[in-house]
Amino acid sequence: MSSLLRSIIATAIAVSLLRPAAVHAWSRCRNQPGDPDYPTAADWSALNDTIYGRLLEVVPSAKACLALGCTEAQWESGIFRQTIPGSMNAYNWEQDYGPPPGLCLRNGTTCAQGDVPLYAVNATTVQHIQAGIIFAQEHNLRVVIKSSGHDYLGRSTARNSLLLWTAYFKNITFAEEFPIAGVDQGPAVTIGAGVGLKTIYAAAKAHNKMFVGGSAATVSATGGYTQGAGHSAFSPIYGLAADNVLQYRVILANGSFVTANSVSHPDLFWALRGGGAGSWGVIIDATLRTFPIFNATIHTVNVLTTTLDQTGDLMTTHAIHIKDWDAVRAGQYFYLTGSTSNSTLVLSTLFKDLDGATSMAQMSSFLDGARALGAVVQKESTITALANDIVGFPDDQSGYNTILSSRLVPNSVYLNEPSNISTAYKRLLSQGISVVLGHLVAGGQVAANANISSAINPAWRSAKTHVIATQRWGDTLSADDVQALRRNFTATVQPVLAELAGGASSGSYSNEADVLEPNFAVTFYGPNYSRLESIKAVYDPKDLFIVPAGVRSEHWDAEGMCQV
Repeated sequence: MSSLLRSIIATAIAVSLLRPAAVHAWSRCRNQPGDPDYPTAADWSALNDTIYGRLLEVVPSAKACLALGCTEAQWESGIFRQTIPGSMNAYNWEQDYGPPPGLCLRNGTTCAQGDVPLYAVNATTVQHIQAGIIFAQEHNLRVVIKSSGHDYLGRSTARNSLLLWTAYFKNITFAEEFPIAGVDQGPAVTIGAGVGLKTIYAAAKAHNKMFVGGSAATVSATGGYTQGAGHSAFSPIYGLAADNVLQYRVILANGSFVTANSVSHPDLFWALRGGGAGSWGVIIDATLRTFPIFNATIHTVNVLTTTLDQTGDLMTTHAIHIKDWDAVRAGQYFYLTGSTSNSTLVLSTLFKDLDGATSMAQMSSFLDGARALGAVVQKESTITALANDIVGFPDDQSGYNTILSSRLVPNSVYLNEPSNISTAYKRLLSQGISVVLGHLVAGGQVAANANISSAINPAWRSAKTHVIATQRWGDTLSADDVQALRRNFTATVQPVLAELAGGASSGSYSNEADVLEPNFAVTFYGPNYSRLESIKAVYDPKDLFIVPAGVRSEHWDAEGMCQV
């Protein structure tokens, strides 16, 4: 980056810090095409010149793939799709279901822009992002931030917006010492905003290290993942990902580039760890603790049932036996696919430092209980390897339509009311929910870390599992029918999960949840919401960074375009 550009941006930031917000007829709304103050073609050209030609016109993924000649495998690949600036892994978030609708579907005959940004700053330097932010502030534009597009709430995309695209911040730096204010925090890794978990696991292996991460290949560890909390199969041993963040470097709404840690901007550091994705600034990189590399065993098994009652009994049995794995702090994914008749529970359990035989012994009591119900146990297997090689997926299935609803289920439910688990699963299956994803990613060190001061929803500290109900649909469904499906999903599924988890005060993991959650401030942020609002008022007083179901989003319309 040239010294001239640095000087121009520094001057613009200084001016933005001093001058009051512009007041004009459109001040309550972001500018959109057709508005008097929307940037002219010459304005956009000037921005492009400022960032040396890195301004992109953005199109929906279906249009991009038509031009590129994407194969079906590429369309469904999260790794491939993250190279397309307008792409979302769950591509329903690219659509505007209206009314009137604006759709761009795979193999469709027409293509509207939908909820996809118009332009993107394809950033590779801090100065690129700063230039985009200053431009957005000067022209009162809607802004979105995206790394990979692995986003189930549609926070990384918005109609008529300017995208700040961080996919190419690819730095990874390992250190045996990481001092903050002269105090060494121990071994750590600093990760750029565009680096996915798959890449980090491989890099960590080369340095004989491990870190706290999830299973999805394309999740950006330093982005929404840690801002939401970030769960892992190894969280019962090491805590949530956000518990292990030592520092962020972030560009604020006024364009300034700051370091946030326990000493520098500690209030912002508190908010960034658990206060929600996309609400605080553009993260350039984050530094996370690392741990010595270790072996782990992944135990997988399928359990088949043939009636709804048998499925319910199986989930009660699982709830009773979930404490079997507390002593070894195992993590587990228990995914149920089924109906009111046949169902299959697929369990993948990760055991740190245990071999295959010992892992099978850990599972035997639960599996014996399943067999006693008449369920069929099949395909039991184990793989023992370095944890880096087995915790993550090689790619993420993408290019489909899906919505989620979830709750953090308290440990007390498993200890005192395991039959409530059965009741909830049977109600969901009876409502036509065919996939319920269970995650044993809490308890253990997650609970022990309750003394850490951060914005993580306290519901995590008393939880045992994170349970998600999912709903998919095909592209043949009309826009009106999609809207009706979404409303029905929220109205019917959310109450079941909320009742299971403790009612109106129950909590949810904000990265894997329903964007239409009725009381998102309580459900996603718990008692932290008021403090989060106060911190946002300091660092983003004009609400440049507004996302659906994010802090202060209730003061904006659903599109984040106009104050309400």
